[in-house]
Amino acid sequence: MSPYHALMPLPKAELHLHIEGTLEPELAFELAARNGVALRYPDTEALRQAYRFADLQSFLNLYYELMAVLRTERDFEDLANAYLARAAAQGVRHAEIFFDPQAHIARGVSMGTVVEGLWRALEKSRQNHGVSTRLILCFLRDESADSALTTLEAARPHLDRITGIGLDSAEAGHPPAKFREVYRAAADLGLHRVAHAGEEGPPAYITEALDVLGVERIDHGLRCAEDPALVERLVRDRVPLTLCPLSNVRLRAVDSLADHPLPALLDAGLMCTVNSDDPAYFGGYAGDNFDAVRDTLGLGEDRLRELARNSFLASFLEDDEELRAAYLAEVEAYVFP
Repeated sequence: MSPYHALMPLPKAELHLHIEGTLEPELAFELAARNGVALRYPDTEALRQAYRFADLQSFLNLYYELMAVLRTERDFEDLANAYLARAAAQGVRHAEIFFDPQAHIARGVSMGTVVEGLWRALEKSRQNHGVSTRLILCFLRDESADSALTTLEAARPHLDRITGIGLDSAEAGHPPAKFREVYRAAADLGLHRVAHAGEEGPPAYITEALDVLGVERIDHGLRCAEDPALVERLVRDRVPLTLCPLSNVRLRAVDSLADHPLPALLDAGLMCTVNSDDPAYFGGYAGDNFDAVRDTLGLGEDRLRELARNSFLASFLEDDEELRAAYLAEVEAYVFP
């Protein structure tokens, strides 16, 4: 049995997952040794203890620091395979994976190294793990709009591997409209568009991401509850939210899991999904998040099945509707333990 077995492997899609955020301490030390990188922690347990954060920025500081161990295509392949094995054991059947090329390019690792390394794992994922995949290039919102455009240009030779674009990193003070031009360029290239909004930032950032960037999904979006008109719009237009409950607790977006607005958002008719965000840092993978909302928020089988169903409906599988239908049939057929 996999060491990453979840109590409730309900079939699901994961739509909010940063591959760099799946770097477990053990793999970090393995890659550091392989690449001659000195970590400032004496052992894996000390590093694991460092995975405790006061806020989003303190998490990001460590997140970017540990990226130093990722140097080669093999490193990125190993990182992706480790995630896919864990995800599959927790019921993930489809994963739409974010990556942050600017953070790698800034330290001398090329776009090609990152994309082709990840692709070496992703192209064999259905065979090796039973998980279909898509790859989403994210721009760092605390970098310039010009940097985002340069990054999109660098990705052009690899667009056969990339399904869409996203926007992540520190949200406060970096409104979506800053990236209007690069999102327009991505739309012209036929790329799907998503963006983080309404985690740290206000509900207005969600509206801006929809109106200015033309996004198809909102990553996080939990603060939409503060704006009833926005909630009404999201419900009417069936805009998916890729919520990350354990992440929200760890980064203090909510005080405790018991305070999470997920039940209220579902009751309002929003198309919610549950995801793991940066699971190595936030205490759980996709199945762990499902277990947590079941146990703490008291979600019953109908709600859990709804979340799983939503994840496949919100996924970018329009090029393989037969596969989407097969996944949805798995959800309906699932028997809870």
